[in-house]
Amino acid sequence: MKTIYFYLAILLCTSSTFAQQFLDKAVIEYEVNTNLKKTMSNDSWDEMMKENLSDLKISYYTYTFEDNKSVYKFDRWSPKTRIPKHEKEADEENTWFFDFTAQKMNLQKQIVGTNFVIADSIPKIEWKITNERREIAGYNCRKAVGKIFDDVYVFAFYTDDITITGGPCSINGLPGMILGLSIPRLYTSYIATKIDLKIKDNTVIKPITAKKTYDFKELKTLIEEKTKDWFTYGEDKEENKRQKNMFLWNAFL
Repeated sequence: MKTIYFYLAILLCTSSTFAQQFLDKAVIEYEVNTNLKKTMSNDSWDEMMKENLSDLKISYYTYTFEDNKSVYKFDRWSPKTRIPKHEKEADEENTWFFDFTAQKMNLQKQIVGTNFVIADSIPKIEWKITNERREIAGYNCRKAVGKIFDDVYVFAFYTDDITITGGPCSINGLPGMILGLSIPRLYTSYIATKIDLKIKDNTVIKPITAKKTYDFKELKTLIEEKTKDWFTYGEDKEENKRQKNMFLWNAFL
């Protein structure tokens, strides 16, 4: 009988240990890498600019979450990043707030030097979960393939040990937290580098306030109208289309 009690005690302790692994609040740090030169065109101006840029734009973001709400925002630049100031400003200003219980999102995005605040429902992403797995930041993650903006594929690794269903930027909707993400057509990857179980300041988890807010449809119509004559220079129509698409995808990611 004592042996049975002994094994039951071990089982209960083990179950308690496993239960503690499920996180519902934390701060996740992501390293974000963009191959900046691949996002640029091959015209003479961009070719000249490339000589003064680092190959990669490397930055760090934090994803703070608690009570099924989250905020994702810029933290700092890598000292290896060498890009003009105007290339940095949008990244430093952009903020993503999500309320997963209410299924609402609130974003601040800097587009062509102006900050716009978007208030809308959380977009639904079509996901296909695979059996491929890898470890990220000490967590066992499973691979999923999603599609955004109709035909842009994203490749994510998520863990169900973290209960919130979020991820970098506006990527979400998997049965757990996305710790690794790649968007090949934007030449960008996101990887969790560390997870802090203590939130130093949970007041950062709040929506952005503004006198004027837009839903996605309104802002997309406005931006497309204001930039309708952009990306029309030169004879390379396919490159113009690629540049316009990347501009819009980044604006609404």
